[in-house]
Amino acid sequence: MRVLRNFSLKDHNSFGIDVRAEKFISIENIKDLRSLLRKSYAAELFILGGGSNMLLTGDIHKTVLHIALKGKKIVSEFENKVIIEAAAGENWHEFVLWTLEHNYGGLENLSLIPGNVGTAPIQNIGAYGVELKDTFVSCKAMNVQTLEEKEFSLEECEFSYRNSIFKNQLKGQYIITSVKFRLTKEHHHLQIDYGSIRSELNEKGISSPKIHDISEAVIAIRRSKLPNPQELGNSGSFFKNPIIKKSQFEDLKAEFPEIPSYEVSDNEIKVPAGWLIDKAGLKGYRDGDAGVHKNQALVLVNYGQATGAEILALSRKIQRTIKDKFKIDLEAEVNII
Repeated sequence: MRVLRNFSLKDHNSFGIDVRAEKFISIENIKDLRSLLRKSYAAELFILGGGSNMLLTGDIHKTVLHIALKGKKIVSEFENKVIIEAAAGENWHEFVLWTLEHNYGGLENLSLIPGNVGTAPIQNIGAYGVELKDTFVSCKAMNVQTLEEKEFSLEECEFSYRNSIFKNQLKGQYIITSVKFRLTKEHHHLQIDYGSIRSELNEKGISSPKIHDISEAVIAIRRSKLPNPQELGNSGSFFKNPIIKKSQFEDLKAEFPEIPSYEVSDNEIKVPAGWLIDKAGLKGYRDGDAGVHKNQALVLVNYGQATGAEILALSRKIQRTIKDKFKIDLEAEVNII
C-alpha cells in the first residue's frame, strides 16, 4: 500500500480532467482497506472506482482511495440460475464479457458501459431496457467509520432510475467491496425492443439472437454513437432521460409530433434527453474544448484541455436551454465533484 502525494487524476477519470489529489492510495485487498480506514478515521476520504461517472471540477484536498479489489467467483448454482460475485475493482465491461463467455445471461444489454463493478450499484446503471437492479442480489460494503461489513439486499439498496441509497442517505458512509448477481444459464430472457437493438440484429440477418448477439449489437450501437474515452474524454450519458407527466407529454407532442417516448407508468412518460438537446440545436455545439458530441447529444466531451468547470458551465447552458424550450428540467446523471 503506497501513498502518492500531489497525484494527477487525469488517467483516473474518463473526462481526462487534469486535477490533482492531495493523497492517492490504491487498495487491492480488504485487509489494507480496513487498516487504512482504521488509521484514517478522522480524515476526509474520496472513494474512487473507475472514474467513469464523475466530473471533477477542482483538485481533491482529501485522501483518494482507489478501490482496485479484484476477483470473480460462483457463489451458488441451480438448474437454470447462477449467483456470481465480482469484486468492486473489476472492470464492468470485462466482467460482462466474462459472464457471456460462460453463457450466463442477464448483463448483455449493459455491455460497454464504462466504470467498475463496485460503482455500478451506486448509480443503478442501465441501458437498452435493462438496469443493474434486474439481476442484482446483494452487495457487500464496509462502513468507513465502524469498519463493519454489511451485505445490502436488493430492497435495502432502494434502487430507482439511476439512483440508490448510496447516492442519498448513505452517501459517503460505505465502500462497496463486491456485488452479487443472479444470472441465467439457459432459457435467457432477451430484451431487444429498446433502442435500435432489433434493427441492428436485423441488419446482421439474426432472427433468433443469442445473448452474445445482443451484446455485440449493443457494442456496435454504442461505438457508433459514443466516443471512446481514451480517445475523447467523456463520461457517457451526462444527463438522465427525464420522466414527465403524461399531460405534459401530450402538450409537447402536439407541438413536436416526432418526439420519441417510452411509457413508464399510466401517468408518466420518459423522453430521451439526447433528442431534446438535438432538437434545441446543441448537438455538436462546442465552446473551447468543452463540447456536445456530434453523434450523440447526450454526451459531453473534452476535446483536450477543457477544465471540469468549463464542462460544468456547458451542462448548465444546456439545462437552461431545455428548460426554456421544452419546460423540462434536465438532471445530471454524472456526479459533479
